[in-house]
Amino acid sequence: MKKKCFVVQGFGTKTDLANGRMINLDASYGVIKQAVEAAGLECVRADEIIHSGTIDIPMYEQLLRADLVIADLSTYNVNAAFELGVRYGLRPRATIVVAESEFKSPFDVNHIVIRRYKHLGEDVGVQEAKRFATDLTKAIREILKEGRVDSPVYSMLPLRPPSESVAPEAPAAPSPAPATSPSGLAATVSLPQGPSPRRRVTRGLGGSVDGLSVTSEAGSLPMPSPSRGLRAPAERSMPTAPVEAADVPKESAKTLMERARAAIKASDFAEARVVLEELLKVNPQDPHVLQQLALATFKSKQPNPEQALRDAHAILIRLSPDTTNDPETLGLWGAVHKRLWDLQKLPDCLDQSISAYQRGFMLRQDYYNGINLAYLLDVRAVESAKVGHFDEAIADSVTARKVRKDVIRYVTPRLEEDIGDETKFWMLATMWEAALGLGDDQAMAQWSKKLGELNVPQWMRESQQFQGARLRQVHAEWKALSPSAVGPKT
Repeated sequence: MKKKCFVVQGFGTKTDLANGRMINLDASYGVIKQAVEAAGLECVRADEIIHSGTIDIPMYEQLLRADLVIADLSTYNVNAAFELGVRYGLRPRATIVVAESEFKSPFDVNHIVIRRYKHLGEDVGVQEAKRFATDLTKAIREILKEGRVDSPVYSMLPLRPPSESVAPEAPAAPSPAPATSPSGLAATVSLPQGPSPRRRVTRGLGGSVDGLSVTSEAGSLPMPSPSRGLRAPAERSMPTAPVEAADVPKESAKTLMERARAAIKASDFAEARVVLEELLKVNPQDPHVLQQLALATFKSKQPNPEQALRDAHAILIRLSPDTTNDPETLGLWGAVHKRLWDLQKLPDCLDQSISAYQRGFMLRQDYYNGINLAYLLDVRAVESAKVGHFDEAIADSVTARKVRKDVIRYVTPRLEEDIGDETKFWMLATMWEAALGLGDDQAMAQWSKKLGELNVPQWMRESQQFQGARLRQVHAEWKALSPSAVGPKT
């Protein structure tokens, strides 16, 4: 039977709250899986496992039984760190830790070997993917061949790992009389037996701690006798409940997410919304699922644009947009309120959108939040000028120009990165819009030519042109309303 590797990692796009960067962990997993399979192992991540109910049971089983575990600590994933700790406690060998290059090791893992890879945010570059996959495949083969202890638990403590075997069903027999401890208390307690087949778990520890026998690989450790009357159960099975066929999912979380992404790419947001609602039942607290569901919801415009926005608003509330430091949530919160402003022209919606994009831009220094912030500052400048608040209008207009210059500064070095056409399109579209906002016709022509060379869906080009038309309209209104055009207010 082929050996199995279990990858401990989040899925989808997650925010590194230490620096505001978005990391597409699915792209990382693709490289890891390539390396694992090249080493001759089967590779699985939790979201690929089809299960009923909670993922906890199959996750713990994988941490115990997998021939190899690779834990990716990128984005300071608490769940990944916890599962890594469980693995270290269960198995002395065959655990590999990886992380994105900007991950800063906490003190307690400074002495652990962490294999690094460079992530561009949306993807891992082609050359970097090749390098990391090659190095990881080599490391996997060496680790499995040499069998060195890599768990800090087993390195620091003289313990023997747990083992398990399946015990056949046997007829019931009278329980022997319990032994007594020196204190006179019964040294055993009976535990109810689980359903067949039952699993025998041998702790392999001699002496006793709270009634569990303890040994080291070097021999027995002297331990004081217990006085609480406990013993390790000779047989144990995980409690299970009958599962109805209708309750068993037909697709894994990974498959559902792939379907949702394909629907979004095809602009079928209604279908994406249905699939993501199904995925949410499997992962009800996952921020990425909630974010993608909010996006698909407001873009679906069903049952009508306003209600779709309000539904998306309700989804994002679960991510605490007023206090979050997640730039992705803030960007979506800004987008929902931007569209509500377009529909209702309520000043509070405009202010909410500006506030969200501003916070997101400060945290992430990215083109999406930045270019939307600049546009909305110009919109608010026009609205302020309409009611004669020219000081506020000028302040917003000046800030908008500054933000566009900052966006250009942040995006320019990234254009040299090894990224796909769609990501590059949005970067170039941002540079084009920033040039439009600054009145730089020469730069606009340069970016427009580069945009035309990319192979992207038509809706992306339509989105770029629509936003450009709106910005031109706003600037025309500002030119007509600015103090230099209307003269001092009396």
